[in-house]
Amino acid sequence: MTETLNKKKIREIRGFILMTLAVAVSSIGWSAFILPHKIPIGGIAGISSVVFWGTGIPVSYLYLGLNTLLLLIALRTLGWKFCVKTIYSVSIFSLTTSLYQHFHTGETLFPNEPFLACVIGGVLLGLGTGIALQYNASTGGSDVVAAMINKNHDISLGKVILACDLVIITSGYLVLKNWENIIYGYIVLFVMTSTIDYVVNGMRRSVQFFVVSEKWEEIGNAINSNVRRGCTLIDARGFYTGKEIGMLFILARRTETHDIFRVIDDIDPEAFVSQSSVNGVYGIGFDRMKLGRRKKTEQ
Repeated sequence: MTETLNKKKIREIRGFILMTLAVAVSSIGWSAFILPHKIPIGGIAGISSVVFWGTGIPVSYLYLGLNTLLLLIALRTLGWKFCVKTIYSVSIFSLTTSLYQHFHTGETLFPNEPFLACVIGGVLLGLGTGIALQYNASTGGSDVVAAMINKNHDISLGKVILACDLVIITSGYLVLKNWENIIYGYIVLFVMTSTIDYVVNGMRRSVQFFVVSEKWEEIGNAINSNVRRGCTLIDARGFYTGKEIGMLFILARRTETHDIFRVIDDIDPEAFVSQSSVNGVYGIGFDRMKLGRRKKTEQ
């Protein structure tokens, strides 16, 4: 019992560390590559930057205040755990942005290459946001709206963020009066949402194995105990030899592939193994089916 609690605590600490690094990377992508070029982006960050260009109010203050208001609305849908982690992420994002602006005032990276700045900034923003969402948090803004919709509907997070942010980016023309900057904003949005989907789907992707071996029982026990994955036994028979043999069917996360291959190779290097990717796995230990909430009607 104590060992399980310790492992859970270690996972939580590791999650917060990775989340902190991801949010810091996302903040650098925004404050170092996007803001100096006056490129509008979506979400609360985009609204904050537009107001900053129009009024001079520091973006970190606006970003923190607007996200607090949005999280109060999201509390009921997403739960306190998501909101607490998101408040933490938003605070780190605001702090990192303030520190960067303080130490690099007036500095513009790639001053004559706004397109390159768009691509690098978009990748860093998408990378940080995607990792934060994987740890049940977000960097605020459209991410929160996307998480609320994705909670009960199997809709791409990137597509939800794309829809929300298109409106915000276009509104930047009211302040900038320059369509070139708005188009660069669209480029950032495309790169960012593509990166988010790549990160989120890549980390959730699953694989399936069919393992044919005379040592199927030993392999199954080792995968159960070492990889912590279940196996389904299928009674099989060789067509040519007519010999009956056990075949294991295994579903696992893509990140567990190496561990499964190592177990099989240690026990039976001659085993016949088939591996393939699957689009989605739902159930205990994997994802939850998202069909939306249906009202029950009385017959």
